Order: sequence, then structure tokens, then C-alpha cells
Amino acid sequence: MVESLKEIAPHKGLAGHQTLLKAYISEGLRKDEALFLSAPSARLIEALRKHGMSDTILDEAVKGLEVEAG
Repeated sequence: MVESLKEIAPHKGLAGHQTLLKAYISEGLRKDEALFLSAPSARLIEALRKHGMSDTILDEAVKGLEVEAG
């Protein structure tokens, strides 16, 4: 794995393999944070969007929630 990182790093314009490794870890961590740590309502909205719910309806629903909370 380290040898692969050493070969790929220069192609991505990085000085060393450790920088590339940190970038990969950071990217994966951000994805997992978004998946597992985001607010349940945000995950629900994203799931509804993936299943074809229109942005217009989702935006109206979110605005309605904000008015109720505010």
C-alpha cells in the first residue's frame, strides 16, 4: 500500500505519500461524518431526494419546519 501511495502522490502534485494518505483518510472521514453524524432530518431529506421527491416540495417542507421552530 505504501509503495502505491508513493507512486500516486507525484501524479496528484503531492510532495510525499504521507500527504496523500492523509488526504484519503480525510476524504473518507468527511463522507462518513456526513452519513452517520448529520442531523436525521438532513439524512431524511437526502433520502427523499434520491427517491425522486422534488426539490420544490422539499424546500417548502423545510421552510415550514423552520417557521414552526422559529
